[in-house]
Amino acid sequence: MFISLSCKAKDEEKATNKAKKPNVIVIYMDDLGYGDLSSYGATEIKTPNIDKLANNGVRFTNGYATSATCTPSRYGILTGTYPWRNKDAKILPGTAPMLIGTSQNTLPKMFKSQGYATAVVGKWHLGLGTGNVNWNEHISPSPNEVGFDYSYIMAATQDRVPTVYIKNGNVVGLDPKDPIEVDYDKNFPGEPTAISNPEMLKMTWHHGHNNSIVNGIPRIGYMKGGKSAKWNDEEMSENFLAQAQSYVVEHKNKPFFLYYALQQPHVPRTPSPKFVGKSGMGPRGDVILEADWIIGEFIKTLEKEGLLENTLIVFSSDNGPVLNDGYNDDAVEKIGKHDPKGGLRGGKYSLFEAGTRVPFITYWKGKIQPKVSNALVCQIDLFNSLAQLIGSSEKTSDSENILNAFLGKSEQARKSLVVEANSNTAYKEGNWILIPPYKGVALNKEVNIELGNSSDYQLFNVANDKAEKTNLAKSNQKKLKEMITNFEKIRGTDYKLSAPPLELK
Repeated sequence: MFISLSCKAKDEEKATNKAKKPNVIVIYMDDLGYGDLSSYGATEIKTPNIDKLANNGVRFTNGYATSATCTPSRYGILTGTYPWRNKDAKILPGTAPMLIGTSQNTLPKMFKSQGYATAVVGKWHLGLGTGNVNWNEHISPSPNEVGFDYSYIMAATQDRVPTVYIKNGNVVGLDPKDPIEVDYDKNFPGEPTAISNPEMLKMTWHHGHNNSIVNGIPRIGYMKGGKSAKWNDEEMSENFLAQAQSYVVEHKNKPFFLYYALQQPHVPRTPSPKFVGKSGMGPRGDVILEADWIIGEFIKTLEKEGLLENTLIVFSSDNGPVLNDGYNDDAVEKIGKHDPKGGLRGGKYSLFEAGTRVPFITYWKGKIQPKVSNALVCQIDLFNSLAQLIGSSEKTSDSENILNAFLGKSEQARKSLVVEANSNTAYKEGNWILIPPYKGVALNKEVNIELGNSSDYQLFNVANDKAEKTNLAKSNQKKLKEMITNFEKIRGTDYKLSAPPLELK
């Protein structure tokens, strides 16, 4: 009798597990380039843990973020909507109000509607509150008002104030007797800055990062108070890891959606002591190695808890790479033979391919077979595709249901895509790239990245011109006209040109 009951219990457990909806985890890197992983061709740096996902899942060679900068891309992935449709979807200061409307549909809301627990851990950078946030009180709206049951975040970026963690709308570890004040326009009387007190710096600034000093690092914006709540930069990665690990352990018996947004390799690059010097490329290479280790530790937790067989993992980056992004950290000097762009042109901030074509991996143990896919996929497609996966009828107009491509069952995906950089847009259709004329400098000298701005139309075929060296706009005007027509069907005609359209023949 005991044996019979035991077998029956095991059969019921198997049936329950089979009926349980899959967990979904999005692991989102920050400024990681198309060529920054060994699974994507890097030879000077090794990323074995991320490579395991890539080599045992679908490694997309044609995967895109919606934007070449962080805030718009994060808006796109969480709303399933092109960020250029929202005029406020730009790189935000730490004091910006919430960019996502509380009535707006979001990825976590869609999961909640299907009975999922939802969480965000890591970088947010989508605004908080309604403006003029009081950091010493409960902050609303926060991620908790746009679909997340649980949130443990930094408000903006590691290089911006406030330099504190925020849990479910409340600053962690805040002493009420030492209230936080934040201002992006003027400093507080008597507070040191990188300009007034350079002797306090352990990391020097190159451009833009010369305001308040926290932990010896100059930041963007001014902050006063909150001493007990300020983060330790070198411990940030493991702190976020611990939060992500705890969350999946505590919610392993219920379907969950976790948006795990790592801060690496965004500046300031502050590897923990055990990774300092490991890459030979300076802090940028070191934090990529640290992030790879962090992801390995996180996967070990999923494996230990028996979650891998019922969890879809999506790995990607918010935009392309940048070396010198405001600090003197030897990223340029020690790059050696490593090419973060992976042979592409441009980088972060750029309309060229390296701005938005990023590592993109889907992994599901036992459900996804190893494959390299050339299907055109974008992060906004996660909304409609994951809705299909979990049985939701919700959808957004910009997102496409390409679930079979994400699961490695098909090469059929989206036909075209509009990407964004600095509020300008470009168009991709198959192997063709169209960049309309835009005002502005062609080269951002501070970061040494070509932005894609030109007084002429630019047309490239990346099938045989991966680095976008040959502009075909004048020699193939038939294709140019076709691309402009198709682009304007999606984008409209109100994008700002610096020159009148060509007289197409």
